[in-house]
Amino acid sequence: MADRTPAPGLVIAAQASGTGKTLVTLALIRALVRKGLRVAAAKAGPDYIDLAYHAAAGADPCFNLDTWAMREETLAALAGALAAEADIVVCEGVMGLYDAAADGTGSTADLAAATGWPVLFIDDVRGKGASVAAVIGGFRDMRGDLPFAGVLLNKVGGEGHRRILAEALARCLPDVPVFGMLPRDDALVLPDRHLGLVQAGEHRNLDAVLDRAAELLADNADLDAVCAAARPGKAAAGTATPLPPLGQVIAVARDDAFAFSYAAVLKGWRAQGAELSVFSPLQDEAPDARADAVYLPGGYPELHAGRLAASGRFLSGLRAAAARGAAVFGECGGYMVMGRGLADENGTRHEMAGLLPLETSFARRRLHLGYRRAVLQSDAPLGRRGAAFTGHEFHYATVTAEGPGAPLFAAADSRGVDHGAVGLVDGRVAGSFIHLIDSAR
Repeated sequence: MADRTPAPGLVIAAQASGTGKTLVTLALIRALVRKGLRVAAAKAGPDYIDLAYHAAAGADPCFNLDTWAMREETLAALAGALAAEADIVVCEGVMGLYDAAADGTGSTADLAAATGWPVLFIDDVRGKGASVAAVIGGFRDMRGDLPFAGVLLNKVGGEGHRRILAEALARCLPDVPVFGMLPRDDALVLPDRHLGLVQAGEHRNLDAVLDRAAELLADNADLDAVCAAARPGKAAAGTATPLPPLGQVIAVARDDAFAFSYAAVLKGWRAQGAELSVFSPLQDEAPDARADAVYLPGGYPELHAGRLAASGRFLSGLRAAAARGAAVFGECGGYMVMGRGLADENGTRHEMAGLLPLETSFARRRLHLGYRRAVLQSDAPLGRRGAAFTGHEFHYATVTAEGPGAPLFAAADSRGVDHGAVGLVDGRVAGSFIHLIDSAR
């Protein structure tokens, strides 16, 4: 693969969330795969749910790319890995094109400028006529370094609406390619819940939805022109190693309760010589007895709290790993399961692993959201005191008791505002609500 010309890429962007960006991205991936192309996919920002949909549509590999949370070398190596293994890279943006972290950085536009992949702008044209030209022109021209491929109009009405849109764009923006106009189809819906989309594996009719979306796109857009608009990016050779491995043999929890691990982190651990052994707590599987580390990523433990509490082999295996000195590290949902108890949305408390003095509840939900810079306050499985990382926090759990114990991190948000001590560490057992993305300089 090393002597292949890197694949060109496109960034799928929109005016705002809720405009059909994800569904159009999935339709494009599935339609291009049907044409016989190898498609790699990326998601801008920290969202860990959409990539499973990208994979279900046929993309491989799939990584998050994050200009706020990732070092330049991490971002370039991941972009290079995507471009080296595909014929085209399709990158889904986050929120609106220019929406960013609280400090104003990390937007989809930043990612397009950093990678060199041009923007395919998706505009939801419901309720718009000639004003579509002002919207598209404004988004295209807001910053001068933005590579702009063209537009795809979404949720177009009847033939009259189509004609008004086409005439306005031809008159006001004659240099902007219009790759297609997708009609409204109310059957094309992706269900969601409190952390975003329902996980791809839980969507029973996902293949049928993807096929229908791909057919709608193929019938109403010029896919050859879309492919021709893609451009090679500013990728780099080499392997991304975002985080130091927790051990030589790392048992990784993976199922519907523990689904939020970053593919780049796991790939980076393997690249550094670690062996990964996957197990399912929901199937009452214990961590690999050979493992010198256990990783419990985030997910939806609150939806499965009773089942997890009854998973004796899992809980006893986790406790045994900690007792023999294995590193045990949990993030967000994994951190909650490492605690003493978890109350579900009805207020029913379920006994958890009891490895850390932590009680959490979903009976009183409160949103915690944003990028974090985290600095280790003690030696821990991730490294020595003072090691710094970037990550993201997104959960609705309320901490009803935390400690006493040593804090894992000192955290600040993207503006540098101090969030104080977060998480807990007890020897080689540690966790917090932060999903770590990369090491920090």
